[in-house]
Amino acid sequence: MQSTLDPLVRDLVEWVAREPRSYADVLDAWRTSCPRLTVWEEANERGFVERRTTAGAGVFVVATEAGRAFLAAQGRGLANSSRAG
Repeated sequence: MQSTLDPLVRDLVEWVAREPRSYADVLDAWRTSCPRLTVWEEANERGFVERRTTAGAGVFVVATEAGRAFLAAQGRGLANSSRAG
């Protein structure tokens, strides 16, 4: 069963799958105070994105293998994207 958040979760995962994004940029773009629109939280809970700390560069958000599989299942694989782990 598809969640009503799936299209937005897909957009978030697709965005970070293209290239690692800074944690601050992700939260700025995707965090919301609306309790019914929990895209960032949902993507995290599903294991589709993760935070990674890079020495000297800070904290970045990347798509996980589960996130990439989710995109592929949605017909949104990113063949030309950089792999971040």
